[in-house]
Parts: sequence; C-alpha cells; structure tokens
Amino acid sequence: MTTEPLLRVDHLEVGFPSKAGVVQAVTDVSFEVRPGETLAVVGESGSGKSVTALTVMRLHPKSTRISGSIMFEGRDLLALDDDEVRAVRGNEIAMIFQDPMTALNPVFSVGSQIVESIRIHQKVSKQAAWNRAVELLALVGVPEPKRRAEQYPHEYSGGMRQRAMIAMAISNEPKLLIADEPTTALDVTVQAQVMDVLHDVQQATGSAMMLITHDLGLVAGSADRVQVMYASRLVETGGVDDIFYRSRNPYTRALLDSIPDLLATSARLEPIPGNPPSLLNPPSGCPFRPRCLMAIEHCAESVPELVSIGEGHASRCHRTADIEPTAEATS
Repeated sequence: MTTEPLLRVDHLEVGFPSKAGVVQAVTDVSFEVRPGETLAVVGESGSGKSVTALTVMRLHPKSTRISGSIMFEGRDLLALDDDEVRAVRGNEIAMIFQDPMTALNPVFSVGSQIVESIRIHQKVSKQAAWNRAVELLALVGVPEPKRRAEQYPHEYSGGMRQRAMIAMAISNEPKLLIADEPTTALDVTVQAQVMDVLHDVQQATGSAMMLITHDLGLVAGSADRVQVMYASRLVETGGVDDIFYRSRNPYTRALLDSIPDLLATSARLEPIPGNPPSLLNPPSGCPFRPRCLMAIEHCAESVPELVSIGEGHASRCHRTADIEPTAEATS
C-alpha cells in the first residue's frame, strides 16, 4: 500500500430538503481509502453509510445539499461536470449495489448487461466484450459461464446474481470498488462465498474496496480498517483490532455486544435499547445519548468531537477516557 490516499473525503455534509425541513443524512464525515486496502463502513440502517457511498459515486438527487470535498486521485468529484463523472463512474470507481434483484435489468441477458458496461468505457467489438463478459463470470465463480452469460437474471439464484453484479462492477478494472451490503439476504454459506470472490477480485486487480455493512462480524476477517457510523456521523475509526479489542466508544461496544457468541450458548444477547434518532429532528448533544447506558448530563449539552486516542484510532464520545479496553485486548 502506498502512503498517498486514492480517495480522500473531507468534511462531507449531505442533506435532503423536504417539506418538514432538511434531513441531514451525512454530517462532517472525513476519511481516506488507500490503494489496495479494504475500508469497512459499519452501522445500523439509516446511519449514513449508503448515502456516503452514493455521494462518492455522484448518484444523489439534484436537489441534494452537499458541502465538503471528495478527492479521487487529485480530482474533486463534486466539481466534475456530468460527462466527466460518467467517465469516472463504472470505469475508475465502480459500485456493487445492495439489491441485485433490482440492480439487474430483467429484460436483458446477464452477458449483454456486462457487455454494455464494458463498451461504454472501452472501444472494443461486441464479440471481444462478450468474450470478456464470459471470462469475468468465470472469474467470480459462475459455473458454465458461456451458457450462463446468455441467461436472464431470473434464471440466477440470489448468490449468482450477486456474483454477476461483481463481474459487472470489475469489468473495467476499477481502482476503487464500493460494495454496498453485498451479502444482504444471502445465507451464511453464500455470504462467505461472495466475500471470498471479492477478496479474489482484489488480489487479481489490486483494487481498493469500501465495504459497507451493518454486520461487524462480516468484516473481522476481510477489512484493514473499520469506521463506525451512527446518526450521520463517524463515531469511531481505527484498525480491525482497534475496533474489536480496543474500542473506546459506547455505540461500537454496544454493536459488538449484540453479536452472538457461539461459545457462550447460555448467555443472553445484549440488544441496543431504543431506536436510531430522526435525522430531521435529532436530539440535543450526542445523538446516541437517549440509548447510551453511559450517558451523563454533559452528553445533552454538545456533540462530542472525534478525538484521536492512538495511531489511526479515534472516537467520538465525551466519556472516552472512562471506557476501558476489552479483556481480550489487555490480556
């Protein structure tokens, strides 16, 4: 990995105007993705993960209010015109969307859809693009790729559709691959297979990956760094060991406590009480305060800053100093 980031997002803010006011979906988010690394973005539904990714891809509505910068190899993606964005999207930055059931067009064969994604960005013949589509389907583990390329999305299983989406996303060998909940609605075995495919793709192409998920357990063996989002803000960021064994944030710790432990079959799961706050009318102070078991009066007065607590490790909490690392990390 080089020291120069491939993607640098600085103080990104994304709001959606509505009749009731502005829904602030992303608030003051800054992060980097370096060549060849995997950055996992985790958090509950509605935390701002997917909106951040869609904004990087410039797939937001025209009415969206955006501030900050998204620098990709020295270019501010927010400053590019539509033609310049189309040249980057799908070519240098590609996205695997959350639901392959709706992302694939049901009236065109899978192979023809991959061919289209290739020919938009490359000057190649239809036959050459078709041959490449078959190769890509084979690369992501689709059996009998020649025959499968001629089939339609409804003839694929859920796992196969997700593999086809991955094949389409990597068709132009992007430098950055954004995977938005790539294993949603798949069983555990297929989840593992899809993650193996993504790992193999990274090894074959050298691409960086931004993995968006609500499942912390999924990222344990696949990410280099993790950032946790809650109510539109980053609340903790660090290496995998920092997050799993040295977390200093109540929300991250609550997420970890809610993961089932196969060795502790008699222990009760610890759910996070309450629901995420409204992004239209968030609570005063820390947005996690109404659900936090460590909340004090000061938590209602101001939003805590994201403070560095170690090399590459930062947490947003007024009580960071009071939170001890887990036993696994201190032993």
